[in-house]
Amino acid sequence: MSQSDRPERQRASSGSPREPEIGFSRAVRVGNHVAVAGTAPIGPDGKTVGEGDVAAQTRRCLEISAEALTAVGATLADVVRTRIMLTDITRWREAAAVHGEYFSGIQPATTFIGVSRFIDPDWLVETEVDGIIGDHLSW
Repeated sequence: MSQSDRPERQRASSGSPREPEIGFSRAVRVGNHVAVAGTAPIGPDGKTVGEGDVAAQTRRCLEISAEALTAVGATLADVVRTRIMLTDITRWREAAAVHGEYFSGIQPATTFIGVSRFIDPDWLVETEVDGIIGDHLSW
C-alpha cells in the first residue's frame, strides 16, 4: 500500500507536555478504527481525582476517554472493547458499576485486569477504550 493509499491518521491530544517526549496521543483514529490510550484519573488541574475512590477514578477515566472519542469523531456507542486495569482487583465491582453507567446499553467486550501499580501510586484505575466508527449492523 502506498503512502497516498493509507487512511488519514487523526489524533487527539491528552494535553500532557510529555506527549512529544514519550511519543503518544490520547486517541488515534485511522479510518473507522479508534484507540484511546491508557487513561489515568487526572483532573483538569493535573492532580489525581478521587484519591482512594475506585468509582470516582473510573468515572474520571471514562469521562476523559469520552472526550477523546468526540475529538476524533466517535462516540461511546462506537466502543467495541474496554480494558479496566486496577491495582486492587478485589475492587473490580466498584469499577464495574461505573462501567455499567457508561456502557450497559452498548456492552463492549470488556476485561478487568489486576496490575501491580501505575506511574502515580495514587492511581487505582486506568482504562483503555477501542472503537469502530460506522454502521455496526453491516459487519
